[in-house]
Amino acid sequence: MTTTGAHQETAASAARGWWWWERRRGAVLDVGLAVVSALECGLEGVGFADKAGLPVPVGVLFGLMVGSVLLVRRRWPIAVVLVSVAVTPAEMGYLMGIVGLYSLAASEVPRRITAALAGMSTAAVFVVTVVRVRQDVAQADVGQPDFDPSGWYVPTVALFMTLGLNAPPVLFGLYIGARRRLMESLRERADSLEQELSLLADRAEQRAQWARQEERTRIAREMHDVVAHRVSLMVVHAAALQAVALKDPQKAVKNAALVGDMGRQALTELREMLGVLREDAAPVVASPVPLAAVGRAAAAAAEAASEDGPCLDALEDLVEQSRLAGVVVELTVLGEVRVYGAEVERTAYRVVQEALTNVHKHAAGAKVVVRLAHRDAEVAMQVENGPSDAGAADAHLPSGGNGLVGMRERVSRLGGVFVSGPTDAGGFRVSAVLPVGEPVA
Repeated sequence: MTTTGAHQETAASAARGWWWWERRRGAVLDVGLAVVSALECGLEGVGFADKAGLPVPVGVLFGLMVGSVLLVRRRWPIAVVLVSVAVTPAEMGYLMGIVGLYSLAASEVPRRITAALAGMSTAAVFVVTVVRVRQDVAQADVGQPDFDPSGWYVPTVALFMTLGLNAPPVLFGLYIGARRRLMESLRERADSLEQELSLLADRAEQRAQWARQEERTRIAREMHDVVAHRVSLMVVHAAALQAVALKDPQKAVKNAALVGDMGRQALTELREMLGVLREDAAPVVASPVPLAAVGRAAAAAAEAASEDGPCLDALEDLVEQSRLAGVVVELTVLGEVRVYGAEVERTAYRVVQEALTNVHKHAAGAKVVVRLAHRDAEVAMQVENGPSDAGAADAHLPSGGNGLVGMRERVSRLGGVFVSGPTDAGGFRVSAVLPVGEPVA
């Protein structure tokens, strides 16, 4: 993420020079203005000492002290303006008054205080200017007796001189202050937009990660349901072959044991693969994958699975496979048989398939009852098995613990209800109800 304005402000604050100056060039500028103002006031202090009857060094020292106040114009602009107003009768500090009014107008001081101080400075300069112009006119009358200016001459000249000294710095300071506040507002808006874009990018990445994880989980469910059932039947058939082999018993038993070992290895590898696919950690991607591409890939995979997946018409064949393996399975269908959506039929088929697989794994020789009920707005399925037959040979099928989890995920994804647990008779029952909506023609 790029550096925001807040980061830049923090960096600038850490790199500030001395005291209240944020930048060293600002400090250099203020020091230079203070030196020039001190020299000006020092020179003007000579005339002030002459008029006030003070020693010249006192007047010069007073002027230097007054002019150096301009050094704090950024921190205390009000103090600078007040000092300039106070020394206006001494006819010194013109540069300090101009720069002080500019600094005051450009600062964050409330506008009513700025207007009051600007008015005080204007009134003081106007009064001093009127007095000074009147003295100059009186001296001109002495030198030129025929010179007789009218009564409006003195105040008019004093007004123009006052406005020329005070109006430009105040107006320019107001403009600079408004422009500075506008730039700060734009910077804050840019920072806010950048943060929002960063949040949107993070959310997009989270959605892409969620889409990838969802697709991995769906693939894990499909692989578990498709492969685990068939391999379980392989192992069951191999175990039956060991028990009933008549011709060449040693070879039959050896081959059957080999088939059983192969099936167990296949199930073990499948369980490891499912563990990798179900990890929460996001896969390492060499280049960023757009969210739209991930969504299109997931949608395409889901659509392909919906078209190629099994349906309830194949439920009889599924039950027959378990019967051939030596399991007693009873299939009961209630209600009017209808055709549902592909995802509903595939989920119902997978629930029954995985329940039969669990019977092969954990309840060898148990009797199984499969019930399928077609209702108005839902389809219900139940697979219930009795207790395991102690005399039946156990195939020792490995279990990864993902069967019930996968069934629950499938049913919950469609908004259905899934319940599983042991029965009072010592068996196990798996029940699921799926909403079907409108039937498919």
